Amino acid sequence: MAELHIIGQIVGATGFPQSTLFCKWGIHTGGAWRLLSGLREGQTQVDSPHNGEMAFWSHPIDLHYTTKGLQGWPKLHLQVWHQDSFGRCQLLGYGYCHVPSSPGHHHVRCVTWRPLGSWQEQLAHIFVGGGPQLRSPDLIYSGADRYRLHTVAMGTVELELGVILRHFDKYGVES
Repeated sequence: MAELHIIGQIVGATGFPQSTLFCKWGIHTGGAWRLLSGLREGQTQVDSPHNGEMAFWSHPIDLHYTTKGLQGWPKLHLQVWHQDSFGRCQLLGYGYCHVPSSPGHHHVRCVTWRPLGSWQEQLAHIFVGGGPQLRSPDLIYSGADRYRLHTVAMGTVELELGVILRHFDKYGVES
């Protein structure tokens, strides 16, 4: 069977309105993919940079997949959270990106967004914090009903990914 190795890191994030950030991440694949080693999801530590600086996480990603077909190529989905001085966590943004399909070292920038909500929810977000969240995080990468959402752009998460393909030539994919 064809094999895919994804080795890299979630470097950090920039452009978010608050500092003291951490990231929850996961990977989604189609039914033809099987994870041999590595974790499907994880969470970074909290970084508290000075205003305007990048939050650095340097969180490792190391995955090894086998597949019978190319359908359902892996996608990374991300959630960026803010932790306040009382330890409360507030969702700042969702994002997803496809794992590059060509072998080699890749620098990937994943833009994020969050649901806007009604004007009452926006007002509560300003004074109280919190804000609307998705009931089903599958909307992040599925896209089925995502077009109905009213969203606002947030910051960017930077990743460095090394992609290694093995035996893909047997399945008609040239690297």
